[in-house]
Amino acid sequence: MKIRAGFNLGYQCTQPTPMLLALNIHPSRRAGLLSDQVLTFDRPIEAWSYLDGFGNACSRILAPPGLTTISTQFDIYDDGQPDVIPEHAVQHAIKDLPDEVLVYLLGSRYCDTDRLADLAWEMFGATPMGWPRVKAILDFTHEHITFDYSRADSTRSAYGGYVDRIGVCRDFAHLAITLCRCMNIPARYCTGYLGDIGVPKDPNPMDFSAWFQVYLGGCWHTVDARHNTPRIGRILMATGRDAIDVALTTNFGPAELVRFEVITEEIID
Repeated sequence: MKIRAGFNLGYQCTQPTPMLLALNIHPSRRAGLLSDQVLTFDRPIEAWSYLDGFGNACSRILAPPGLTTISTQFDIYDDGQPDVIPEHAVQHAIKDLPDEVLVYLLGSRYCDTDRLADLAWEMFGATPMGWPRVKAILDFTHEHITFDYSRADSTRSAYGGYVDRIGVCRDFAHLAITLCRCMNIPARYCTGYLGDIGVPKDPNPMDFSAWFQVYLGGCWHTVDARHNTPRIGRILMATGRDAIDVALTTNFGPAELVRFEVITEEIID
């Protein structure tokens, strides 16, 4: 199947403002591109590309004063298959994990493992290791948090999501990631496009989506605590420890987001 995706983001700056952009699709997804995926600007701006420490394709710009619009649109091939459920994937002993995976066991800005470790072991310590334990965490998180766009809070941590019991997709991801890490299951945050493909259309405006991956059976597996069901057509943009590592933009100075449009739709030939 073919998917068309893209965005238009507008930032108002009062002065020249350096910005880091994590707005390209992930290098692992580029093989499926059916058209170029490049960032365009509505005024002359020089952009420098680089790979960050997590392997994400990022850019650097110096946004001039005034309104700057950043856009992209592309077509991409997708196999049309839902997320794979790794029912038989085993959980590794910590001593057997690859060195580069260990960071995804540690606490981070939004994944405050120190505040949830005792709760995690109390709730999930008796569950079978591996996928059954991950599934128990997904089910709990899905039922515990109520989705509400109006209650988004960029400062809410996993513990905050547990206490508030409300939030958006990033809050579902942060809580489930943290509980997995507390149970010695490596978990990393993901952001990208997820359209209403194979499911009823969401009446809310299209947005980017957050999910996560767990390391079981020697590889990473996609899971989603908000929807808690396999989905079709994910387009990965970036992975990291939590939302701070994959922020769409990081600005070093005042920059107000004044335009936000995202599209993700199946192309029907």
